Amino acid sequence: MKIEDQNKEGLSILLVEDNFLNQKITTYNLRKYNHKVSIANNGLEAVNLFKEKKFDLILMDIMMPVMDGLEATREIRKIEKEHKLNEYTPIIAVTANTLDNDREKCLSWGMDEFIAKPFDMNQLNEILMSLKIV
Repeated sequence: MKIEDQNKEGLSILLVEDNFLNQKITTYNLRKYNHKVSIANNGLEAVNLFKEKKFDLILMDIMMPVMDGLEATREIRKIEKEHKLNEYTPIIAVTANTLDNDREKCLSWGMDEFIAKPFDMNQLNEILMSLKIV
């Protein structure tokens, strides 16, 4: 199933991104496919939103002020484990850094996949299908 074929409600997505322009562009593209998007400006905001609401997916920037995406991911995984949450939330790293070891680093911190900025919806769709989110 493609993102375009999502049911009318789409996914509930937490976008963790400190750049306002990137927030607007990504949100616009996700909402075209009926996804509900919540925004966190840094990792600490993401952790706090995660405590309040269930998301189908988290798109996590890596380099942010206050708390970076790696530390935020570690905190979210800790919360899932401590609270014995039955539902695991996939986290996809979204970063402009595309060095060879960046993907492995992200996965080692508890992320499920890695996508480079800027990404298009087809790239995201392929990842969602590989993670069995859609």
